Parts: sequence; C-alpha cells; structure tokens
Amino acid sequence: MTPPQPSESPPAAGSGTSGLRRFARQISLPGFGPAAQQKLADASVLCLGAGGLGCPALLHLAAAGVGHLVIVDDDEVALSNLHRQTLFSEADVGRPKAEAAADRLRALHSALRITIVRDRFRAANAMALARDCHVIVDGTDNFETRYLSSDVACWLGIPNVYGAVSRCEGQLSVFHPAAGGPCYRCMFPHPPPLGSTPTCAETGVLGTVTGLIGTLQASETIKLLTGLGSPLTGQLFHCDLLTMQTRTLQLRRDPHCPVCSQSPSLHQPADTPPSCQLPPAPAPIRPGEFHAALQQPHVTILDVREPWEVALAPFAHTTTAIPASHLPDAASSLPRHHRIIAICSLGPRSAHAAATLQQSGFPSATYLAGGIDALPD
Repeated sequence: MTPPQPSESPPAAGSGTSGLRRFARQISLPGFGPAAQQKLADASVLCLGAGGLGCPALLHLAAAGVGHLVIVDDDEVALSNLHRQTLFSEADVGRPKAEAAADRLRALHSALRITIVRDRFRAANAMALARDCHVIVDGTDNFETRYLSSDVACWLGIPNVYGAVSRCEGQLSVFHPAAGGPCYRCMFPHPPPLGSTPTCAETGVLGTVTGLIGTLQASETIKLLTGLGSPLTGQLFHCDLLTMQTRTLQLRRDPHCPVCSQSPSLHQPADTPPSCQLPPAPAPIRPGEFHAALQQPHVTILDVREPWEVALAPFAHTTTAIPASHLPDAASSLPRHHRIIAICSLGPRSAHAAATLQQSGFPSATYLAGGIDALPD
C-alpha cells in the first residue's frame, strides 16, 4: 500500500489571519503562540480506531488545528456505540466509522485534511501508513494492533500515544523509545492468552471513561507536536472514575526488549499470531468461600496480575506474585504440596493460570471466580 495521501481538502489553517481568530484562545496560552499553532497545522497524526477512544481524540485534534488526520478503521457504526462514540448520530448507524467520523470532523473544521483508510492496521500496511506521520494515536482495543503500533512507532522514531479502558477505569501512556522511554512490549512482554481478557462488550464500559482517556490522548499528542509541557513518556496514568482516584506510575525500559533494546531481535512489522486457546478451567472458588479457603493449611495465593496492576491495587492476602505472562517459566518455583489459588482483577487470567498449573503438575490449583473485584468489601 502506498503512503497515505492527503485528501483534496484545502490546507489546514495555521497562524494566518483566520487561524489567529479561530485558535486565539490556545494561541494566547503562555509558551504556545503562533509558532506552536503552525506546528499543529503542519502535523500529520495517524489515528488507529474511530471508536470510544478515537472519537474524542479525533474531535479535539481537529478542533485544535492539527492539519492532517489519517483515520484507520474497518468497522461500521452500531447503535450500541452511541453512548460513548460521540462523533456519531443515529443517522450514522450502519455507515463506515471512518467515513462518518470524517464527515463530522470536516463540518467542524473545513480546512482539515483527512485520509480515510477502511482497513485494519496490519503488518502489510503499517509502515506505509505511519511513515509520513508525526504521532500515532492508538485507540484500538486489541493486543495485536497495540503491539504493532508500538513497534512501528519505535522503528520510525515517533511517539505512540496509548490509551485503554475497562468498565469505569482507564489508563494512558506515551511510548517513545527515541526520547528515552519504554515501548509497549516493555510493559507487556507477551500478549495474554486468547480469551483471557474480557472485552468491553463482556464487562461494560462507562462512556465518560472513553471520553476522558481519548481527550487525554489528544492532549498528549498536542503536547508532543508543540513542545508544550511534559508528555507521559515513561509513565502510566491510571484513573478510576467511580472513586475519582488517579495514580501515575513510572515505567522502565526492558533491557532485553525485542524491539527497543540495544540488541533487538525484531526489525520489521509482523502480525502477532493469535495466542493459544484457553485450556479448560478448573472449578473455581467463589468469593463467599475465599476467606474460608485462606484458613486452610498449605495454601498459596498466587497473584497473576502485572506488576503495575499490583502497585495500583495491592492485595493483602497475596503470598506469591508471578505475572500470568511469566507463569509458564516460573511455575517450578511454586510449592507443589500446596493448594494454589490464582487471583487477578476480574477472573479470566487467573482461570487460565489455574488451568496451566494443573497441566504442569499442580492438580489442586484453582482460582478466584470474578477476581479481586468480586470480593465483598
């Protein structure tokens, strides 16, 4: 596929007379000025996904005056999208999301240049789509695209603005090894097993969470393009809208990362192969039975969450912590004469972990149904 070409829309307004009027409120910000506005007008941003995260990100990037947006999405608008994908109306149901989003954005800013790509971001087209862009905004909800977008951004030396949501929580980071930060693979070395993480359709999502995180992705992109403020490079922002608690964690580069280390083993795009199917899960321990199980002798509570998740929400009863992605290599360190109870946030990862342990010689391994979130307060 050839690199993205601008649509036939006129050039986006920068710091000219009309631009000064249109963007006066942000041009007047200390440290911004006409020069920063012109940087936005000259910028090209690759937006992966026009869904819950992509809609607010695209809306604010267009409104801020980013000159060229490349929208990659192969989906169509559904009625169930409308509670969170606020670029669309009932009249758009059934339309391609990329086209409906482009129409809405052009109505907001007629000088905006938009390239529509009705396709998935894949190994075959990734480098061509990203090569002429300055930032990648990843608003997708699948691990294959997240790994690929981070890898491509690393190879091109451009930042990847990552966002993810679940239920009433969201997280945000900027992966930019060229600026000294980590990449997505540093945070998640291996993709989770297929089916081990629930989708928004399974767990639900509060529309305002996607609105917040997508807006923050636009904010980080604007900072990166203009030099305003300090972007979230090497940091992970997490928020819980039910409690209005936020935390920012420091992320470290993996010295053995296959993409961003000094001795990388991956050098070109590749579609991440589907992870292994889940083995049958054993009978779980129900939340109401958990505390009684803790009183039994020879019990090990195995927390299979990632380290950053444990840091966000430590669990008092954990006796051993091994991320699910590392369990196949670390299972031998567990006491074989113990009953292993695997835990995670929502249950799917720990169910997979328990099944894996049973296949590895731990016949009494089990897991907490519903995860830590299901336990009574």
